Amino acid sequence: MALMTGEEYIQSLKKMKTKVYLMGELVENFIDHPMIRPSINSVAATYDMAHEEEHQNVMTAISNITGERVNRFCHLHQSTEDLKNKVKMQRLLGQKTASCFQRCVGMDAFNSIFSTTFEIDEKYGTVYHERFKRYMKFVQENDLTVDGAMTDPKGDRGLAPHQQADLDLYLRVVERREDGIVVRGAKAHQTGAVNSHEHLIMPTIAMGENDKDFAISFSIPSDAPGILMIYGRQSCDMRKMEDGSMDEGNPKFGGQEALVVFNDVFIPNERIYLNGEYDFAGVLVERFAGYHRQSYGGCKVGVGDALIGAAALIAEYNGVPKASHIKDKLIEMTHLNETLYACGLACSTEGVPTKAGNYQIDLLLANICKQNVTRFPYEIARLAEDIAGGLMVTMPSDIDFKHPVIGEYCKKYFAGDSKVPVENRQKVLRFIENLTLGASAVGYRTESMHGAGSPQAQRIMISRQGNIEGKKQLVKDITGIK
Repeated sequence: MALMTGEEYIQSLKKMKTKVYLMGELVENFIDHPMIRPSINSVAATYDMAHEEEHQNVMTAISNITGERVNRFCHLHQSTEDLKNKVKMQRLLGQKTASCFQRCVGMDAFNSIFSTTFEIDEKYGTVYHERFKRYMKFVQENDLTVDGAMTDPKGDRGLAPHQQADLDLYLRVVERREDGIVVRGAKAHQTGAVNSHEHLIMPTIAMGENDKDFAISFSIPSDAPGILMIYGRQSCDMRKMEDGSMDEGNPKFGGQEALVVFNDVFIPNERIYLNGEYDFAGVLVERFAGYHRQSYGGCKVGVGDALIGAAALIAEYNGVPKASHIKDKLIEMTHLNETLYACGLACSTEGVPTKAGNYQIDLLLANICKQNVTRFPYEIARLAEDIAGGLMVTMPSDIDFKHPVIGEYCKKYFAGDSKVPVENRQKVLRFIENLTLGASAVGYRTESMHGAGSPQAQRIMISRQGNIEGKKQLVKDITGIK
């Protein structure tokens, strides 16, 4: 089963015994829970679109491990063309779902761990790389959704992992056995964790010798004994409970985050890819961050396309599509959005092969890409809100529009262009609200700031990779300074 369908993916989740808590309750059937199901639909789209012939080139690739066609989300990049197609795929899915589709973190983890394990083995004579290749074969043959898990709760940010008052604030090894290890701790803000078949764990920061027990990478099924997940709240998330209501904004699709707790979970040796080699923790973090910052030059651009479309549509419904200031704002939104896409393609085009053979993006340009993502979507959202008007946040509920007494007042006084049904105006305004203020903040606005590392994380990497000394030497050479 190299390529599952969306329905097959959903059925595969139903076979699992994943433990999910939502708003204080253990959810027996999380697949059909109205607050969670839209995020599952987003993942299902990544499966269904892989079967569409017109999208085959971007949605699938030929595996270097099995030789078979696989979903690109399970692929190890083999060229700069692969890197570019990754970004194109992410833009396409953003356009189709207007939300987070959640498989990017796993794909970025695959490529980071693949190259890093090769270099760990090269230095220490370990066997992590062959283990990981076997794991990748398993993932590809079963077309799995994998949560690439890096972020620890971290506790006191001014202290190293081994200095924390509560050591569990960084995921760590608490027992070493002949056949494996036992781990305890948590991973926070995990995109798509509840909807994943597996978790692929990585350290969250560079580490020193005293942090050996925290320098750990492994894979584990989502329903393994000792794992539980606590679903994260989103603004306006209760609207997903209003089946058929226009107030949902984006009724079919959505994103999700969760806290994943590990209560003394056993990891067999065959599933371990880093175990105390602390000097490679920072390498792995840097590579994953680079790949994931590249990702934002695709996914956020696709969602941005949907938001620009909604802004243009509401301008039409408001009766002002030809106003010069509206046209100028749409031009500015497009300029910002395409600049993000250009950065995603640029860091892909400048990619290079790793020692392991898969391709890595240009790390400096990837960090430039994400630094722009921490800014431009906020301006795109601001302009969309400007064009939409205040009704976006003051409109009565869909229940009021359907009320036998006051419904006619709502329809009468909230009409725009007389040729456009009022309900169409309702839908677009709620869609814009969802993208800029509501539940899709996970897929667009706030995630643009904090996903793949907050702004300062990119600035640190830009400082390291910007080659200021080399630029100073250029001036010395030109001016003849010895």
